[in-house]
Parts: sequence; C-alpha cells; structure tokens
Amino acid sequence: MAQKPTIPKGTRDFSPAEIERRNFIIHTIQKNFKNFGFQPIETPSFENLDTLLGKYGEEGDRLIFKILNSGDFISKVDDVTYSSKNSKSLTPEIADKGLRYDLTVPFARYVVMHQNEIDFPFKRYQIQPVWRADRPQKGRFREFYQCDADVVGANSLLQEIELIQLYDAVFTDLGLKKATIKLNHRKILSGIAEVIGEKHRLTDFTVALDKLDKIGKEGVVKEMLNKGISPEAIQKAQPLFSLTGTNTELLLQLKNFLKDSEEGSRGVNELVFILEAIDELGIDSAKLAIDVTLARGLNYYTGTIFEVAPPAEISMGSIGGGGRYDDLTGIFGLNDVSGVGISFGLDRIYLVMEELDLFTDKIGRSLDVLFLNFGDSEAMASLKLITKLRKAGVKADLYPDTSKMQKQMKYANKRNVPYVVLIGDRELANNSFVVKDMAKGDQKTHKSADIEGFIQDLKLILD
Repeated sequence: MAQKPTIPKGTRDFSPAEIERRNFIIHTIQKNFKNFGFQPIETPSFENLDTLLGKYGEEGDRLIFKILNSGDFISKVDDVTYSSKNSKSLTPEIADKGLRYDLTVPFARYVVMHQNEIDFPFKRYQIQPVWRADRPQKGRFREFYQCDADVVGANSLLQEIELIQLYDAVFTDLGLKKATIKLNHRKILSGIAEVIGEKHRLTDFTVALDKLDKIGKEGVVKEMLNKGISPEAIQKAQPLFSLTGTNTELLLQLKNFLKDSEEGSRGVNELVFILEAIDELGIDSAKLAIDVTLARGLNYYTGTIFEVAPPAEISMGSIGGGGRYDDLTGIFGLNDVSGVGISFGLDRIYLVMEELDLFTDKIGRSLDVLFLNFGDSEAMASLKLITKLRKAGVKADLYPDTSKMQKQMKYANKRNVPYVVLIGDRELANNSFVVKDMAKGDQKTHKSADIEGFIQDLKLILD
C-alpha cells in the first residue's frame, strides 16, 4: 500500500484562490515600494553559512536551516570531532551553506559585493521566501515570505519617517486599519542597561525584554536572572515594565529615567524628532505607539526599531518589523554605511485580512467568463470570441469537453465565475451568443459582431 504523502511541518500548499489573494497583497506592497522610489533585487535562497552565522544572535543562529555538503560528507570528518557528538564542532565539517534566515543580511552581503555598481543612497526592495527552523504555530511558519524595503548610505532620520509613511500607505491600500506601529530605539535600551548597571549584558537584557508580551513579566525576570543580570538591576528596571501614558508622556518619562545616560538621551531625542514629524505629516490608517520593551532581539539594530502589531481584535504576532543598522555591511568589510529598513510579513498579513474578511470576491476570482461546450463547431465559434476577450484583458475560458450542461454549470459555480456564455445550434446559425449572469440568473443575447461592445460593458462591470 502506497504511503500517504505529507509535507514538512511549518510549510503549506496554496490553492489557486489563496495564490490570488497572496498576489493581491504582494502587488499592493510592490506598488507602494515603487511609489516610494525603491528598486528590486533578488538574492539566492541559500548563502554561505559564514555569511549568516553570528548575525542574528545565539537564538537566531539555532534557527538557521543548514544544508549538508554534497557527497560523502561524513567520511571527511575526523574521528575525534565525529565521536564528540558536539553539533557546534561537527556542523562546520558537514555543512557550509544554509537557507537564508531573513533578507537583510543577504542584502548587506549584496551591497558589499556590488558596491561599485550601486548609486548611494540605495533604496532596494526584495520579495522572497525565507526559512527558519522554528516551532510552527498560528502565524509562525518554517517557510514564509518577507517583503523588505531598505535604504543604505543615508544617515538622515527622514528615512525612518518615510518608512512609517510606507507602512501606512500599504495598510491603507489593503484596507487594514488600526494596525499599530510600535517604536523603540536601541540607544534607549543601551541607556537603560547603562543606568541599571548592566551595560556589559546588553544583549542578554534586550533578548529577555523582547519576550515580555510572550512570557510575561515573571518570565522575563526569571530569564534575566538566569542570564546573570543582578536582582538589583532588575529592580531598577521594574518601572519600565509598566509605563503608561501618551507617546509624548512616555518619552518624557524615559528622558527623566535616562538623564544620566548620554546615549539613552540621544535615542529619546531621535524618537521625539520622528514623532513630531509624523504628527505634522499625518498618517491615514496605522497608529504609532512607543514601546520601551520592544527590542526585536537582533544584534544588528543600532537605532530606531519598528514592529507592527495587527488590530487588537486579532490574536497574532507582529505583521512587520525592522529598524536602523548603522554598520551591518561592516561585518563584510564595508564600513560606515548606514542603513534602515522594514519588512512586511506577507503570511501573517494574509491571515489577518482573512480573519477580518477584507478579501473581496473579485480578488479570489480566477475566471471572468466561461464558455460552455456544445460541440466542435460551437467550440470553434467560442474560441474566436475567447481570443478577443483575452486580448482585451478579460479572463475567459472554454469548458474542454462536451459534457452535460448541468456538469458544466456546476463547474462554473465552483469556479465562482460571474458570467457564462452559451453558443448552441441557434446561436451558431444566428451568429450570436447568450450571456448568463450567474448572480442574477438572467441572460441576454448579443450579436457576435458586437463583441467589442460586450467587452466594454463587461470590463466596466468587472472593474
């Protein structure tokens, strides 16, 4: 008996209707990327492991899918390394490539390799899949798409302002209102670590703090203690776990808390500048919220940090995120190239829009007109009209077999086709065709010579 096929956990098959909806989101994001002056690039699905490792922190490194070397890779491992059963020492011997974890590090590698061909500041967008060996759950997959926009070679905070506007423009076009763009600053986090006396444990502090919404205050405190952060330092940081007020009030509280930290104060001042600019320019759909616990856990962020939460009624993780990385290309030998970027989580945005019923019937419609098949002569007459419809941009098709009319109509209903065309003996003789409106149930006869008029009327209705 043949084994029932399966797919790996954390991956998915997509139906035609799902692909149509995903493409709608992608095209909406892509349109706005272009409107904001970003240019497209693509990078390989896998990179050299030394390109990826050490860029995402210890937790991120564990989630990178490693690709085994081709050939008899085990025979090349010495007996001592093999018998140690230590993955850290064994992995470099059997794998030198890995699936990309995100699009930002490959982009940094791209910039360094193509620096002589790039005009700086360089605004790029990239829409491709990434892979993470994570534990699958709702809204978290092992294979998923990221839609990134980054600017490198510009230090100005105007880029942060523009990226907030970009988020808002996309969510407005998608009809996704009430998303929250959370803001924080790595300099603020560094300042907090400095003030509480744990600057040397900044990474441990921020990684734990970033989990506040997942494991709660007690869980964060426990993790910090396990990482060696002193109880006295945690006590000093306690007020930050429950800050309340408007964005302006929060920044004022942070300013007071960080008054003795020059770095932390710079972070506060930068967020003040960004918020004041957005207040003046205005945004349509999203709202901004200062979140001092936001850390995003990635080592390469150095400035403003973004994370987008879905509307409050949706229980799901972030649907976007990003931040400034002032010297990411430095890890590949190109120093002093500032960058800032954001990412849209396509898969989670899809799930949110589905829960909020934001997809219209038009988005999932793969066919506008279906011609029924009543015989060879009728089919040839239909194909002549179908050719004209397709050239005019109308999605039209012919049922391939001369099956019973009931079966063909059932197929049209399953495909959610709005219009069915019938050409039988009478229509063939009269050089005409009958159009049935599947929603209303009525039908109308048209002359084949007037197909252009029918196309114009149809496109007005479908658009």
